[in-house]
Amino acid sequence: MENIKKSIFKIITTSGTGSGFIVSGYNYIITNYHVVQGSKIVAIEDYEKNRYVANVVMVNPEVDLAFLYVDGFKNEYNDITLDENVVVMNTQKVFINGYPFGMPYTITEGIISSPNQPMGNKYFVQTDAAVNPGNSGGPMLNEAGVLVGVTTSKFTNADNVGFGIKHSDLLEEINDFTYTDNTYRVKCNSCGNYIEEESEFCANCGNNIDISIFEEFEKSHFAKFVEAGLSELGMNPVLGRAGRDYWEFHQGSAQVRIFVFKSDYLVVTSPLNKLPKQNLKELMNYLLKDNVTPYVLGIYENTIYLSYRAHLSDIFSDHADSIKENIKNLALKADDLDNFFMDNYGCEMSIVAKN
Repeated sequence: MENIKKSIFKIITTSGTGSGFIVSGYNYIITNYHVVQGSKIVAIEDYEKNRYVANVVMVNPEVDLAFLYVDGFKNEYNDITLDENVVVMNTQKVFINGYPFGMPYTITEGIISSPNQPMGNKYFVQTDAAVNPGNSGGPMLNEAGVLVGVTTSKFTNADNVGFGIKHSDLLEEINDFTYTDNTYRVKCNSCGNYIEEESEFCANCGNNIDISIFEEFEKSHFAKFVEAGLSELGMNPVLGRAGRDYWEFHQGSAQVRIFVFKSDYLVVTSPLNKLPKQNLKELMNYLLKDNVTPYVLGIYENTIYLSYRAHLSDIFSDHADSIKENIKNLALKADDLDNFFMDNYGCEMSIVAKN
């Protein structure tokens, strides 16, 4: 199981996070439709915190599956296999792999409670393994690393009741999908036709199609403003997204977070370094000096932070351009300062720093 994490990714959209994975022999990433709903371009992150832009290339909302493709990506791993003849039985061990609550890669263990649990008009794999928000789209694996299901949901008010899309349903989607470009396609679950242009019905069979499947969620003015600032860093702002009106990314080694505080303030902050066990007086003297204007240095839970705050109303004012510049420059300053504090005061980098 040790190498499995190389085949599993965090999926990051404007709405939140989920999980996704690759299987042996295929170059696209598999996840749930509801994880990427409202997005055609998302970010994915591997276990080493490297991020990539991914295009959503296939969605089938009725089966709750989606495929993502990263330009230039080639699947070099064979750790997760998809076997149409895999046996799925009651009490069989199962492992839920993914990124619950957007945390780092996690595995939980349980058993199969039912290999064919009917819900609606489909059958699902039911498990007692811990399934949490963020696990959606990740793989359910047996002890040999063979896929038995795609984690999709749990009952909100119940413990130890999680569900996965059967591996046979995924196999059908994989066998049907033969495209290799970045075009967004919606699969008609009635006839299997793929629809590229926005439409309320399938041109092949006439089946009704929910027009919202083709639509992307509208970004807020605040989101457009922040992402314009991130673009000035030379990065694709998609790579910075960590949820609705929330961004979290690495500039060099430093992690940068951008969010709204108490509905009134734009906050940009970076956890830089841990406090050292020695040289505290010298460090405190530096922190208390006004060395980083317009930013401030502070300490929270034994970690040094670099922060910046602006009132949301100011992004509509004559100060808008300077605020964008300050967003960009804080990221650059944070990347310099974490090394500065390490070299000059012996401060270890924060736990969220990227090596």
